[in-house]
Amino acid sequence: MKLEDLILVSIDDHAIEPPNAFARHMPAKFKGREPHIESRGGRDVWVFEGRATGYMGLNSVVGRPKEEYGMEPLGYEHMRRGTWDIQARVDDMNANGVLGSICFPTFPGFAGQRFQTHPDREVALAAIQAYNDWHLHDWCNAAPGRFIPLAIVPWWDPVAAAAEINRMAKLGVHAITFSDNPALHGFPSIHDPYWDPMWKACADNSVVINCHIGTGAKADHASDLSPIDAWITSMPISIANSAADWIWAPMWKKYPNLKMALSEGGIGWIPYLLERADFTHLHHKAWTNADFGGLKPSEVFKKHIITCFIEDDFGLQNLKHIGEDMVGWECDYPHSDCTWPNSPEVVWESFKHLSDETINKVTHLNVMREFNYNPLQLLGRENCTVGALRAQAKAKGVNTAPALGMGGAAPKRETGKPVTSGDINAMFKQADAETAL
Repeated sequence: MKLEDLILVSIDDHAIEPPNAFARHMPAKFKGREPHIESRGGRDVWVFEGRATGYMGLNSVVGRPKEEYGMEPLGYEHMRRGTWDIQARVDDMNANGVLGSICFPTFPGFAGQRFQTHPDREVALAAIQAYNDWHLHDWCNAAPGRFIPLAIVPWWDPVAAAAEINRMAKLGVHAITFSDNPALHGFPSIHDPYWDPMWKACADNSVVINCHIGTGAKADHASDLSPIDAWITSMPISIANSAADWIWAPMWKKYPNLKMALSEGGIGWIPYLLERADFTHLHHKAWTNADFGGLKPSEVFKKHIITCFIEDDFGLQNLKHIGEDMVGWECDYPHSDCTWPNSPEVVWESFKHLSDETINKVTHLNVMREFNYNPLQLLGRENCTVGALRAQAKAKGVNTAPALGMGGAAPKRETGKPVTSGDINAMFKQADAETAL
């Protein structure tokens, strides 16, 4: 296999919702109450029910030189168009040789957290459904075969969540986004039967539960003086505690075909987690009453939990300890960790020791199987490779050169002094004050 022959499907990317995302799809009853963009303090901010939210952070810095990654976009004009415009996104995917993509929400929160505690449940559900309709019809369906649609569900009513899963599944949606630990948001634990209607709807419709880092457990800032690098380093591994919780959760016995994904969590740390899980079960099951039906915890993980990587040499060298049939690749466009527009070159360096069969599994075949996604049949395999997609981008003249001086707000920096967690938190605090005007 050559680099140009790779077929790349990313199971963790993000969309910055365009200003009109909700307007077309909000029910007539709630027209005028839909989330919308306003200019406040020189910033474009999302406003829902009078509350300004949706600060974009390092969520939309793709296309800038890395020296400008701390430059916070204040509005859409400060972002690469592919972050929020669907046709420009497809162009950027082609330039990066990426065939398919799952796009998590931005303004609603990666799992729709912003809607979950709104006191008016009716308008919150309407906003969730309007988002889902925009995401499916205006984003994913605008480029057939290029996206795996991902729905938000209401956590406050698992029966309503099941109904939304069923509604979207009939339209071809086989993925939802959900918190890795809803108990941290004041909802019942994943061990509570409260969630059973939702689990059942997912199992019945072959819908994957996608739990993105930061949707429940979060990487903590060690201190205000800690370099921000330390926080960024710990971010993917922050989902490890939740991963252990899901291994011991009860839904796998009740719904043996159910699947979930640990989105943007990396894979290099998983071999030890699974070794420790098996050790724990062997040494403690006699008194903890844990029952895996004769299986090891690691076997449950490898059957039900999908994982993904951006750059992860150690993980790819230890796939036998992770389960190569449940690993996928991610680009993370347009976040600061993404490898656009050089993703094929980056992953190719990590693939040199792998067989063609394994490469095909982790780049697209596993994802196609688990997410009921078959772009090869729709578009033709010969049109889906890195080489073919980049040829399209070249013919169209897609510019991938770093965009200098796009503008925005930056943390205060001193020569020779690292940017700290305190610096970044102060910047966010100032932004919150300005958008609350």
